[in-house]
Amino acid sequence: TARPARRDRPENRSAAQLQLIPAPAGGALDAAEEAVDLLLDSGRAPGDILVLTTGEQHPWAVHELSFGESAYWAQHDAGDDVFFAHVSHAGRCDRRSVVVVAVNSGIDEATARALAVARERAGALLIACGDPQKINAALGAGV
Repeated sequence: TARPARRDRPENRSAAQLQLIPAPAGGALDAAEEAVDLLLDSGRAPGDILVLTTGEQHPWAVHELSFGESAYWAQHDAGDDVFFAHVSHAGRCDRRSVVVVAVNSGIDEATARALAVARERAGALLIACGDPQKINAALGAGV
């Protein structure tokens, strides 16, 4: 017989787990790529992963956008592979099980809002690569 779901903390029922990976802004992209590699090595499906950057675009996104926005977003819509986007486009991205955010910029008000959107897009896990104190402060601000 299956046990009924616990309902004593419903506000956490759909909240993604947060994992922080300490990295300087200049190393956040590398840390995010390592996190994606570990996720894939552990059996996570590529289509379950969304990678967002807060500063410069990931080189994959830059390359794919060179073929046009339509082709770029068609890859997102197919949902077959890891998708890379700038956090300013997070609102256009579908929810995925895992969202990895490379905080490769300073954390300002826009970045704090973007981190909140990234948390909404993460179904099970939000991995944030950057300065843990600043990320926690931004996410804790409830921006």
